[in-house]
Amino acid sequence: MRATVGDRLVQHGRVVGLHDQVSEVVEVMGTEGNPPYRVRFPDGHEAVMSPGPDCEVRHQDTER
Repeated sequence: MRATVGDRLVQHGRVVGLHDQVSEVVEVMGTEGNPPYRVRFPDGHEAVMSPGPDCEVRHQDTER
């Protein structure tokens, strides 16, 4: 998994009724785009994440 600043990290809900969580990558802390990532959620809080198999990166250049 590789990301750059500005990409979206989508964590898919693993339980029926649980919605996906979408956050924005604000810092890539690993080398060459690898995790961990500092992400910002829509409510403004930030977290450091090492995404698992229930996550995907949506690159900003493919969202346009």
